Amino acid sequence: MLQAARGPDRRLVAAAAFGEALARRDLHAIARATVDPRTARAPSVAHVARTFREQWLTATLGRLEVGKPRRRDGAVTLPAVAHTRVFGKLRGEIRLRFASNRVLFGPELAFPGLRPGERLRRQELLPARAAILARDGTPLAQGPAWARSSPLGAAALPVTGTLAPLDGARLREQLYAAGFPSSWPVGRSGLEQAFERRLRGRPGGVLLAGSRVLARARPRPAPALRTTIDARLQRAAVVALGGRYGGIAVLDARDGAVRALAGIALSGAQPPGSTFKIVTAAAALEAGTAKPEDRFAVAREARIDGVPIANAHDEPCGGTLVEAFARSCNSVFAPLGVRIGARRLVATAERLGFNRPAPVPGAVTSVVPQASELRSPLELAATAIGQGRVLATALAMASVTQAVAADGERARPHVLPGAARPERALSARTAAQLKRMMRAVVEFGTGVSAALPTVEIAGKTGTAELESRPQAAGVERPVDDPSRTDAWFCGFAPYRRPLLALCVLLVRAGEGGRTAAPVARQVFATLAAGPASDRSR
Repeated sequence: MLQAARGPDRRLVAAAAFGEALARRDLHAIARATVDPRTARAPSVAHVARTFREQWLTATLGRLEVGKPRRRDGAVTLPAVAHTRVFGKLRGEIRLRFASNRVLFGPELAFPGLRPGERLRRQELLPARAAILARDGTPLAQGPAWARSSPLGAAALPVTGTLAPLDGARLREQLYAAGFPSSWPVGRSGLEQAFERRLRGRPGGVLLAGSRVLARARPRPAPALRTTIDARLQRAAVVALGGRYGGIAVLDARDGAVRALAGIALSGAQPPGSTFKIVTAAAALEAGTAKPEDRFAVAREARIDGVPIANAHDEPCGGTLVEAFARSCNSVFAPLGVRIGARRLVATAERLGFNRPAPVPGAVTSVVPQASELRSPLELAATAIGQGRVLATALAMASVTQAVAADGERARPHVLPGAARPERALSARTAAQLKRMMRAVVEFGTGVSAALPTVEIAGKTGTAELESRPQAAGVERPVDDPSRTDAWFCGFAPYRRPLLALCVLLVRAGEGGRTAAPVARQVFATLAAGPASDRSR
């Protein structure tokens, strides 16, 4: 009689141990708390995993609450609540069977409501993927995940990106656990990737126990994602890039909203070359190290630590700071960087966005060495002309240009509507001086090929050397082979009331003034051809 009385208690103890292991989804503890009917021993952890995890994934299980065991009609049950991602809360009981006072292992133990031998399966009902829209409502991407399209055609791809099935078993399993087929296409680049969860919506389906329906859920498509992209400028930027390897970033000069992205504008971090002289000039003006009217000797090169840093084509270059900036004199800006000092130069670059997390999803961080890492005058001089270890994207340099155009207030670039709070990066006086210097670049300097007859453009060219000569390692040197240099042009327009700030990068394409400036002119021509309201706002 004593043994008979103890039997049910032992089963309750065993049931409680199993319930606690199940609530934690502890596969090892579940194996210890059960017995395999085929072997009369504890099941292997691998067998438990195959039996239980597949059903948890099928149910989109997030959390499982398991109550205390109770006896009902001679059986022992565990009340349970399954919190699922797709089917909501599902309440039920897990009926236990025993062998020698141990819980008998079976697939029905994985989830409340299952009967002996039953397994979960599901039929998926998938939501329509949300459209990605330009600021005027033009679709940049629309249609099902496996067949996205846009009226802009391939011109939209640099912004929207692509979709494809996931690589890797773990990632595919996570997708299946969210209620989608494991082979479902997901965003792999661009906004499709950055806003994947928002765009794909919430799936629905039917959860089945064998042939019985346990739960149903309707799919819920997500609302369209409206961006700051200007469809006309986006098309113009892609056409202007023309399939060349490079990137174009176009920002609203007033609030930093991204208006167009082409090519590797977000991901292609390259030495910015002489476009970085915008930063160096800003640091010099802010610190009072130089003024626009200061005059510098005309020279073909500067010697830093005994190493010659030459001007482009070994040309003599100098004059006022404005003239030296317009003609991009390395012989002036390399020693000017040394005079400014590492701390001030790096601090100015960081106020303009360097060494900060990239503000736009998918963009890489643009970097400048820390002041403590610039240990020699030569390293500092190389940094001042955008060489050495400086790396920037077209987006980052467009943001530098936007800060100048907006009277020194930098607004973080953004692709979703909403005003970005600007930060004071430069004084209004410094910004005004830089504006005049950048206008001189297009009027008579290295950027004359960016000029348009109907819109005043200001900018800065850059020619970044990728394969430095041994005697001047890490610094900008004149070269004749275009494939050894990146071409840059960063600018804003109209000059007096800036609306757009942009930056063009062409990788291994020669000199900025010859190749990148005409591309910028082509994009700015879209502004010139737009409605009068666009030019005067």
